[in-house]
Amino acid sequence: MNVFFSYLLKNENKILYLTLILSFLLICYYNISAGYSISSDSKRLSMWADQLIELNFNFYNFFLIEKSVLRPHLLLFSVPVFFIALCKIFFVNFWQFAFLLFNLILIFISLIIFVKSLKLVGVRPILITLGLPLIVVSADVLTWPRFVLTDTIYAFVVLVAIFYIFKGIVNNKIYFLQLILVMITLFITRPSSFSINFSIIFFMIILNFHSFFKIKSIVFFFLALLFSTPILFAIFYSIIELKFNEIAKIEFITSMVKVGMIVHDRPDTWVDQPKNFFDIVYIYFLRLIYFFNPYASTFSTLHIILNIIQTAVIIISIFLWFYVGKKIININKVIVYILLLSFSVAAFHSFILIDYDWRYRFPIILPLIMLFPITLELLFRTKSKMISKLTNIN
Repeated sequence: MNVFFSYLLKNENKILYLTLILSFLLICYYNISAGYSISSDSKRLSMWADQLIELNFNFYNFFLIEKSVLRPHLLLFSVPVFFIALCKIFFVNFWQFAFLLFNLILIFISLIIFVKSLKLVGVRPILITLGLPLIVVSADVLTWPRFVLTDTIYAFVVLVAIFYIFKGIVNNKIYFLQLILVMITLFITRPSSFSINFSIIFFMIILNFHSFFKIKSIVFFFLALLFSTPILFAIFYSIIELKFNEIAKIEFITSMVKVGMIVHDRPDTWVDQPKNFFDIVYIYFLRLIYFFNPYASTFSTLHIILNIIQTAVIIISIFLWFYVGKKIININKVIVYILLLSFSVAAFHSFILIDYDWRYRFPIILPLIMLFPITLELLFRTKSKMISKLTNIN
């Protein structure tokens, strides 16, 4: 047994990158076998790409072609529309499959960033290797790359942001230029980028407050967020109803709360129509919780099992971190950003809309899976210190 572990540690980098390649090939096999998928949003992106081509990629004129009362400005879809237009020009009738391959390339680079980010913060290669199978069996990773949508591009840019944040934590500096470029890219990729950009800005503000990154402070902060955010949203709701309920874009947000909607197009998650302020707070609280729900009645049994495994591993990792992550400030900073990012995305969509298929949480799946190898590293260090102390006593 000792020989086996010795071999693993000696060849851990080779094992890590071999596992990475195998993981990517499995993800590719599943997504390519399933084939590309087109949704109503895909058709809209395709139409915009056609219009961009007709305008010879003149984005100024492109931004003027459509002004919808409910839909965000076309500027906020620039990146996916641009790449879909390129696929249409170079691959013509096979552009959908080309976009699928483009998404898979981004998944491969995302896996590399996943590995590099964890190595940056001191996680052992052999422990990172144990995290890769979780990505392979993630229902989200096996679903969204084959869609002609913004999701894979957006999730990739989120990981780039995480890499520079982790690098900044390790080197004790803020990579302003890189993060600003990332934030701009997020902004012109998807309208919901506000939640990611907010998490980046807020984290940069608190980064140098070392006392904030102690376990007790972190737990108090996130518990306070969990219970204060629904109250804050209920206040916003009341203000909107009082002052801005005739504005279509804003009324769209409050109309769903009025009927007790929790998850869009999932009536089994809805509650009674709110009758008072506390009912509204309750609805927003449920929305925060349901954003991470691993179960839906129409999901297949395998889909539900994979989601439950993923959710359970993430929750266990967080609780183990509470136990072993007391004094390693850099690791605490890394975990705080992952949790802040996840909460920010969950809160934003809880206020706006939680889609019935939970696609809006796809960009935070890989960051959350990072918690598993990070926690394993903390456990490994704790055990090593205990063995060292016992050895010194003997």
